[in-house]
Amino acid sequence: MARLFVIGGAAGSAVLGRFVGLAGGTRADIVVIATASAAPAAVEAEHVAAFRALGAGSVRALRLSTREEADAVDPAELEPATGVFFTGGDQVRITEILGGTRADALLQALVREGRIVLAGTSAGAAMMSGTMIVGGHGPGVRAASVRTGPGLEFLPGVLIDMHFGERGRLNRLLSAVARYPHELGLGIDEDTAILADGDVLEVLGSGSVTVVDAGAATDIRVPAEGPIALAGARIHVLSAGCRFELSGRRPSILAADLRGVPR
Repeated sequence: MARLFVIGGAAGSAVLGRFVGLAGGTRADIVVIATASAAPAAVEAEHVAAFRALGAGSVRALRLSTREEADAVDPAELEPATGVFFTGGDQVRITEILGGTRADALLQALVREGRIVLAGTSAGAAMMSGTMIVGGHGPGVRAASVRTGPGLEFLPGVLIDMHFGERGRLNRLLSAVARYPHELGLGIDEDTAILADGDVLEVLGSGSVTVVDAGAATDIRVPAEGPIALAGARIHVLSAGCRFELSGRRPSILAADLRGVPR
């Protein structure tokens, strides 16, 4: 069963420590991929040191800076891993360099077979959806307020936006969901993560996840120019311990189920 750990950015030690625990703790074998970064060496070193400090048994970087490198990756670099972590940067670099390559195919198989926990922060989170939010900073809820492209679709049926509350990206996510109403919009705050385990999403960390669901919308109008009309959509704001069922599009807020989850 696929397990994905999707972080909105700027994760603290509690959130990163949860990933290390999911990957096996002292028995973990974590691979850090900094393809999104323009300075991969520094970002790799930072994350390798952080995961080792949090008790991971083994941590190593896998440098994939070109499609040639991604297509020539040795399966032995990935197949022993219990966790793979994609850093932040530019999500388009991830899709352009990895998309359709041998590395992509290996990761898809490892996730599908439930052999690894795949994690990503910021750009590494955005690339996990099939339709990927690339950018956009325009005012209002408009088609021009968001730019999208193809992601790697580790988590189908969603649109992921990151640094959500900190950068005021509700208008951007609403604009994206109005254009792709079959997708659930997931806006993840910093130091906050979604653990996707099969059909269920669980919220972890100190912030919130905003879910925008246009499935029940009674009217959607997206003109090429001007404001979007979106009537009857649902918005859920979920904090640590809350869960969301993807197939039923149902949230559950379970105060008794926090069990020490980092807040």
